[in-house]
Amino acid sequence: MKANFINELDLPIVVAPMFLISGPQLVIECCKKGIIGTFPALNQRTSEGFEEWLIEIKSALTEFEKETGKKPAPFGVNLIVHHSNPRVQADLAICMKHKVPLIITSLGAVSELVNAVHSYGGLVFHDVIKKRHAEKAAEAGVDGLILVAAGAGGHAGTINPMPLIAEIKKFFKKTILLAGSISNGRDVASAKQMGADLAYMGTRFINTDESKAPDEYKDMITSSSASDVVYTAAVSGVPANFLRPSLESMGITEDMWQNKGKMDFGKDKDAAKKEAKAWSTIWSAGQGVATIDDSISVNDLVNRLREEFITALKEQQSVLEFYSSKD
Repeated sequence: MKANFINELDLPIVVAPMFLISGPQLVIECCKKGIIGTFPALNQRTSEGFEEWLIEIKSALTEFEKETGKKPAPFGVNLIVHHSNPRVQADLAICMKHKVPLIITSLGAVSELVNAVHSYGGLVFHDVIKKRHAEKAAEAGVDGLILVAAGAGGHAGTINPMPLIAEIKKFFKKTILLAGSISNGRDVASAKQMGADLAYMGTRFINTDESKAPDEYKDMITSSSASDVVYTAAVSGVPANFLRPSLESMGITEDMWQNKGKMDFGKDKDAAKKEAKAWSTIWSAGQGVATIDDSISVNDLVNRLREEFITALKEQQSVLEFYSSKD
C-alpha cells in the first residue's frame, strides 16, 4: 500500500534530512510549498531542543493553514537507529508525543520502532543502499524504502538507480523513494518514470536561503562538477560522498581518501559529537552539483522545479503520442 499523502503533494518530492543543514525554517518553507520537509533529530544538541523545533514547525504550519486555507505537506524527522545514538528512545518518545507524520530511519530498521510509530498513525520510511538492507527493512514492516543510489550525497550507495529500483520493486509493493543526483524537475520526472513514487532530494536544497549551510559551502557547490564529488570512508569510517575541495582544505589527500576505513563511531558515547565535528568541516554533496549554479529561496526553487517537472511530463506525453501513432 502506498503512503496516503502522495496524491496530496504539489510535487512528488521529499527533501532529505541533512545533517547540520536542515532546520525548522527549511522544513516549514518546504511544507508550505506542498513538498515534504524533514530534518534529523540530532541537528538539535538535546532532546529538549529537538522538541522545541517540533513545536515551532507544528505551530508555523498550523498558522499557515489558518491564514491560507491550504493544507501544508506533512513533515518528517530522521532518527538514527544505531547504538552510537544514545538519544534514540528519548527522541522517539517525543515524536510519539507530537505525532510526527513521517519518521525516516537510518542505520537499522527495528520493528519495535515501526510499531510505535504506527500506534499513532505515523509512517516509517527507511533508507537503503542494497537489496539485503531493503529485505530486512521490509521484514520490520516499514511503509517506504528510500533507495539511495550511486551519486547521492551523504552515505550513498554504489548501485545505478535503474537496477536498484527494478530489483527492490520485485518484492516491495509499498512506497518507493529514489535518491541520487536529483537536482531539477526533469530529474523528478525521470525518477517517476523509473518507477519511484517520490523523489528524494538533498544537495539541491543545501543551496537555498533557508538551509543552515554557510555561504562558503553553497559557493563550493555551485563551483563544483560531478568529478569533484569523492566517495570515501576516510571522514567517518562509513563511505559517503564529499566535495573534493573541502577534503583538500582539511589536509585529506587522495591517498588518504582512497583508504578503506571501518565504522568507528559506534563504540563510545561521544560518537555523535565526533561525527558532527567531521561533517561540519568537510562538506558532503551528491553528483547533482553538476547542474546547480545558484542559491535561491525554497519558494523560488519549488516554483522552478514544478515548471521543469511539468515541461518534462509534456515532452514524455508527446513521445508517447508519437510512438502510439505507429500502432
